[in-house]
Amino acid sequence: MRKDHIEKRSGHALAMSIEFPPPMQADDDGLLAIGGNLEPETLLEAYSHGIFPWYSEQYPIMWWSPDPRTVLFPREFHCSRRLQRRLRQDRYHHSWDQAFAGVIHSCASISRRDEDGSWILPEMMVAYRRLHEAGFAHSLEIWEDDQLIGGLYGVLHGNVFFAESMFSRRTDASKMALAHLVARALAQGWELIDCQFHTQHLASLGAREISRAEFLTLLEYAAGKSA
Repeated sequence: MRKDHIEKRSGHALAMSIEFPPPMQADDDGLLAIGGNLEPETLLEAYSHGIFPWYSEQYPIMWWSPDPRTVLFPREFHCSRRLQRRLRQDRYHHSWDQAFAGVIHSCASISRRDEDGSWILPEMMVAYRRLHEAGFAHSLEIWEDDQLIGGLYGVLHGNVFFAESMFSRRTDASKMALAHLVARALAQGWELIDCQFHTQHLASLGAREISRAEFLTLLEYAAGKSA
């Protein structure tokens, strides 16, 4: 994220004792607040209101609530025939919460087109590993024999899974991870998978944009349903 882009922001400044402004006060790009910390309590408070951190090295923590919001309703997942064939191949298998540190490190270190560096900074990795140890952040791993070739991680809050990042070291490995996450969502009755921002890759798998207002309503409904 460019420095001049950040300096023009008008997000609310947060004190060390975190109280987020209402998500509907986010600016046109979705920036809601600047500052604060990445303590587990702060992150859980943010996710409970559909807010997530995203920022670059040498800049303060930035909290977002974009409009529109990209989400994947589990029953709308598109699994192509090629992906179905790959999922049936015996050399691949998946696991849940067996290599969280490896997944988040891979998400941070893998090179991506059109990206200069990673937003998953060392303090981010520490924060989400702490959240994982507390039982709120989870990973789904894809293995080829005993080699970790793909996966994703995110935060499960109530009946919503907030997907943070995914990686792939083999063709379709991240798609396989998402397919297994969707299967878990359907089995456990999750309402939706939050994907944050639109990408063609996510859209090809069935994700779609909804308004922030609709997203917050769904989040409130999911929270009440899981209470």
